[in-house]
Amino acid sequence: MRDKTPAPFEQINRGYNKTFRNGRLSLGLVAPIAQYRKGPVPDMASHLDRVQQAETLGLKAIWLRDVPFNVPSFGDAGQLYDPFAFLGYLAAKTSEIALGVASVILPLRHPAHLAKAAATADVLSGGRLILGVASGDRPEEYPAMNRDFDTRGEAFRKSLSYIRAMGSPAPQVDNRFGRVDTSLDLLPKPAGRKLPLLITGSSRQSPDWIAQHGDGWMTYPRSGVSQDRVLQDWQARLSKLGQPPKPVLQPLYIDLADNPDEPLSSIHLGFRSGHRALVQYLKELEAIGVNHVALNLRFSSNPVEDTLDALAEHVLPAFA
Repeated sequence: MRDKTPAPFEQINRGYNKTFRNGRLSLGLVAPIAQYRKGPVPDMASHLDRVQQAETLGLKAIWLRDVPFNVPSFGDAGQLYDPFAFLGYLAAKTSEIALGVASVILPLRHPAHLAKAAATADVLSGGRLILGVASGDRPEEYPAMNRDFDTRGEAFRKSLSYIRAMGSPAPQVDNRFGRVDTSLDLLPKPAGRKLPLLITGSSRQSPDWIAQHGDGWMTYPRSGVSQDRVLQDWQARLSKLGQPPKPVLQPLYIDLADNPDEPLSSIHLGFRSGHRALVQYLKELEAIGVNHVALNLRFSSNPVEDTLDALAEHVLPAFA
């Protein structure tokens, strides 16, 4: 049986603290906030307006994607813009919504550049950055950047260690990405206690390593029974390792129907339904320990703005 009064999550920065509450579920959006059923490239013309609409309506986070190349076999070019350049733009144009990256591919970037770019976005946004990190799932990108796909697991660990070190007052690190002693420093430092780093999937690591080194876990949609089992294992593993509670989030593609009573029907990594079935499904996720769902509107039938308004009217109140 779930603990009715779970211990609070660690307080890291403003975006993390508002997005993740233990025992509760919040909602955000995956970028691009756009419909693009028929091809991999979205129209970004109204994207800022939609991010601002999402913020006004009370959605907790916008999640940018790190997709450097349009890989035909992958079938999705993401939000097109570099996530860190776009984070700076959104930091200046919003004030409350958390600015997430889901997820930056650590082995493809030097961690010094990542640490500086992420801390900059965190400071400029007033502590609203949440950084998802991953080892990458598109093999074609690795030769394009002259990186080794087969050793990406080790590169992921070393990069994360380097980024963590750069947030300290006197950083020290010595690994494959470089050596820094206390004669150097990297500025700015994050706005909060540290950069919140959420590990995506397995990222080629053991479950124990993920539980010990991440500030949360990004996992994938599964059937209710399977997801419950996975989350029970996550919570038990944290306890076994002496770790504090840490949040779990997952993406979900949705197509919100006009009929409020339309039942669930499967689409890619999600479903189409009316708002009543969606609320029920999300409540089930909340009950098993999912703390945030990032909604993807790529396959939405209705105009995006209408879907956002419908979510605010019929779905968000259930998770206020």
